[in-house]
Amino acid sequence: MNYFLKKLVGLNLFLLIALAVFAQPSAERDSVKGWHQRDLKLDGYAGISLTKAYNFLKGKKSTTVVVGVIDSGIDTLHEDLKGVLWTNPKEIQGNGIDDDGNGYVDDVHGWNFLGAKDGTEVEKASAEKTRVYHGFKDLYLNKNIDTNKLSKIQLFQYKAWYKAANEIEPSAETSNQANALGGVAKKLTIWDSIIREETKTEDYSQSELEKLELKSSEGKKAKMGFIKLMKALPFGPDAKKSTIIHDLNEELERLKGELDAKDTPPIDVHKTIIKDDYANFNDKYYGNNDLMGQGSMHGTHVSGIIAANRNNGVGVDGIADNAKIMVIRAVPDGDEYDKDIALAIRYAVDNGAKVINMSFGKSFSPQKYWVDSAFQYAASKDVLLVHAAGNDGKNIDSSDNFPSTSFLLGGRATNVITVGASGDTIMISDYVAPFSNYGKASVDVFAPGSMIYSSLPGGNKYGFLDGTSMATPVVVGIAALIRSYYPNLTALQTKQAIEQSVTVINTNCTIPGSETPVKMSDLCRSGGIVNAYKAVMIADEMSKGKYGVKKVKH
Repeated sequence: MNYFLKKLVGLNLFLLIALAVFAQPSAERDSVKGWHQRDLKLDGYAGISLTKAYNFLKGKKSTTVVVGVIDSGIDTLHEDLKGVLWTNPKEIQGNGIDDDGNGYVDDVHGWNFLGAKDGTEVEKASAEKTRVYHGFKDLYLNKNIDTNKLSKIQLFQYKAWYKAANEIEPSAETSNQANALGGVAKKLTIWDSIIREETKTEDYSQSELEKLELKSSEGKKAKMGFIKLMKALPFGPDAKKSTIIHDLNEELERLKGELDAKDTPPIDVHKTIIKDDYANFNDKYYGNNDLMGQGSMHGTHVSGIIAANRNNGVGVDGIADNAKIMVIRAVPDGDEYDKDIALAIRYAVDNGAKVINMSFGKSFSPQKYWVDSAFQYAASKDVLLVHAAGNDGKNIDSSDNFPSTSFLLGGRATNVITVGASGDTIMISDYVAPFSNYGKASVDVFAPGSMIYSSLPGGNKYGFLDGTSMATPVVVGIAALIRSYYPNLTALQTKQAIEQSVTVINTNCTIPGSETPVKMSDLCRSGGIVNAYKAVMIADEMSKGKYGVKKVKH
């Protein structure tokens, strides 16, 4: 669920509609399509200077680089993506045989860890907080625990359970949000009924509704109310009414589930649907090859940012011009499972990915040691991991955000870039997106993450989304560009090139969730926004031996 939609559910309906006056007209939204690739001095947008990067690279040869996208799934038939999908060279499509012997049958373009062998799919999963509370309740509830006798892993899990037990109590804020959103959903249903009855139109977007004629006073009020709400919500003028109502109801269902979480154990989807032994990490050959699922919007958008076909003259241009997307479905609607993520990373590494996009995160990670091990495995195979900082407007130096680079059993991951979201400075008027997590020690760079235009499911659909989930593939695209044109550089050198080449922001930014002005160097390690042009220039120097790999400071 989009960050802004989550925040808006806390407002009452009338305030929500009042916010519509601040919604950008479609013409203005059109003007910012692709702003994240533009140049600050030339275009006025704090983008990544991609055109200048390609001008610098002109005449240089590139090699294909494989990018693993661990996400919710991808529309593999999309006009801008079907030509850039990774294809397993050792697998024969549709023959029902594990041709390459890697344990995954017919993994032609990737693998789905959220499905059963019979084709059943996991679309929704509970919050990890709920799983932690109920999973460890019998061990810790009303028990006298001597923490001095616990191992590091046991102590980590006990602390996670204790935190979950405190947070799982139903809050007045959640109740208020559920009531407010319920009111919005009810009003929308009434308006939609009136619109459909008068126009005989079952589904419509904002732009389509504006053209429909409603003659009755009730119809005119319904049309006006619905349009204002559509403008206030972050879907864009072409999003269908059915999508908006569906997502609002999904969020309402999530909020109600949160209110019931303490008394209702979550469904164990690994046991009931996937049917693997979740506790056994060696039971890893589960899933199927359905890479789309029903909730592929997020992954489709992310993939387009990285590598949408730059040569087909339609839709959008991705950042990397010679990248192939390996699709790995492991992120459901809800919190991802540690085992799925760890296996997804290993799958990507074993099948040739050199950069992995991880636009997901959560506040609890009970099997963190599995993910830590996958991080270390990726490092041993020279693979760069790029992870979203999160969209809660919080300081992750002091708040949990997983996966994290600090290993449970000691040490840190050096092959990871953690990404915060920057704004376009024209539509948002700040270099830091108001929803982005930050951290002087924990976030490495900022990258464009507000109003990012990219591919959406539907074969030829496109739209705007916001989040550190969108900022992360911007960095992945730059990393893929470097590893494609400079294949002799390591993951650590690629990370160094990206971090050392940022556009340092010396003017004041605002701490997300506050009005406090600070320097960007107080919000992330590098103090700036990624820049593709400067990154490839540094990479070029590195490839000639003029830069050494510096020790990464945290």
